[in-house]
Amino acid sequence: MPRESRKGRKSSKNTAENGSGQLSLQLENKAEERLGIRAMEQWLLDAACKVRGPVDAPKFKDFILPLIFYKRLSDVFDDEFVACEEKFGGTDLARAFIEADHRDALKNNRQPIVRYYIPQDYCWDKIRFHPKDGLGEFVTTAMREVAKFNPALSGTLTLKDYNEKQQNERVLNDDRLKDLIEVVSRHRLGLKNTNADVLGEAYEYLLRKFAEGQGLCAGEFLTPSEVGWLIGEIMNPEPYTKIYDPTCGSARLLIKPRLVFNRQHPGEESKAPRLYGQELNPTTFAIAKMNMFLQDFTDSQIEIGDTFRQPKFTVDKKLMRFDYVVANPMWNDNNYDADAYEADSFERFKDGIAPSDKADWGWVQIIWASLKDNGRAAVVLDTGAVSRGSGSKNKGKERDIRKEFVEKDRIEGVILLPENLFYNTPSPGVIILLNRQKPLERKGEYLLINAADYFIKGDPKNILTKEGIKKVVEVYQKWETREKFSKIVKLKELKEADYNLSPSQFVDINDKVVHRSIADILPDLVVAKQEREWADKDLNEVLAKLNLDMRG
Repeated sequence: MPRESRKGRKSSKNTAENGSGQLSLQLENKAEERLGIRAMEQWLLDAACKVRGPVDAPKFKDFILPLIFYKRLSDVFDDEFVACEEKFGGTDLARAFIEADHRDALKNNRQPIVRYYIPQDYCWDKIRFHPKDGLGEFVTTAMREVAKFNPALSGTLTLKDYNEKQQNERVLNDDRLKDLIEVVSRHRLGLKNTNADVLGEAYEYLLRKFAEGQGLCAGEFLTPSEVGWLIGEIMNPEPYTKIYDPTCGSARLLIKPRLVFNRQHPGEESKAPRLYGQELNPTTFAIAKMNMFLQDFTDSQIEIGDTFRQPKFTVDKKLMRFDYVVANPMWNDNNYDADAYEADSFERFKDGIAPSDKADWGWVQIIWASLKDNGRAAVVLDTGAVSRGSGSKNKGKERDIRKEFVEKDRIEGVILLPENLFYNTPSPGVIILLNRQKPLERKGEYLLINAADYFIKGDPKNILTKEGIKKVVEVYQKWETREKFSKIVKLKELKEADYNLSPSQFVDINDKVVHRSIADILPDLVVAKQEREWADKDLNEVLAKLNLDMRG
């Protein structure tokens, strides 16, 4: 991609020292720079690898992601500042107006004229050209001060201390921090340089790269993108609705239905669904908020805390309810014993207490309780969640809760995914589809889809194919049985299977084995023997002509 031209203006360092007076010229010189998704992905990966190397970069995501986020905030503010300069006729007037407007916006809890206010002392160039000595301390101060000026950014820019030490050694010393900042400075992330969709997609690419390096623990914050797109297409949200994820992680799954809406309703972003999420881990919570800001979904609301014990989205001490819920809770979560269920004050666990070492059906009940009367949900779980306890003498708690959901006609369908998609396990997952208002013609029916074969072999993880996504969505929308792919089953069949909802039990994707009697096989064997003898005779005649004898 083109680099910044320095012809006809002062250096960036002088621009930083002289404030925003030269800002218009600086941005004009880079106005034509436009980053596509591949260039953006490679640039962000270069920044991550600059810290130490591709192997160690995942350990430093908490340092890298806030820097990229801060660069976007600063560049967008610069763009908006230039627009104000043009409107008010000068730098001083623009600055005075923005500062006054920002103070009033905070006081009256309204949206200011600029998205986020970046004080002149903490613009990106001040970080880029700060002396190497004390750089970590300055970056930390800059981020915390900007967070104070912009309360909506709480919990994001305060994620990491860039001067942090472990065993009396800097985790990220000023030399490597300086190199990282220089790579991040390579391109602008302003409004004209890249749109929110491209930046958000590149950001997700970087998260995936971190996940590949982190292995098992990455499953706590990352749902494979293709699984998210599949769920987004199935949810297909309506205008002016609300979507919720009680275990939102990095919000990668939560944003997909809204992106689907934007794609299917171009120019109608004002009607787009609002997003709500809650996340337990402070670091992942910060990443989720950053993801929302980078996507320009500023009307979204992300809260921190344990949804299981203390849901944050409530109205008059009752659960807030949503049109859609999407979630990929931790599989086989062992953090909740019977006391956690019994202490619940929101009546979410009416159908039973899940095993203390497997909270899957506890989460399903939470999601069901969070739906409006016509709401729908998609929950990603371990495959065992739909079969454990069925066909056993000891029925088990999960089987009993599953029985309640089946007989009350809450489950719309189950989708079996390919193996090795998820970063925390090589096992396949399932998507359980819930519907509080199933259409009359689908009452008592359950759609089971076996998409186990629809993947591309990847390293280190497989990828759900576009063909697979399209086929699953099509079958769901048409609600139909397809050979070796899907089957509509009735309540009677599920009762006979002891409430085993595994699609592989009902949809065989392998070729059928045909069994024949001995009497039918013997004539074929006689014919085969005769054909072999004739072939041997022909071969011997050819070999004899060549003076070759294979018999000795």
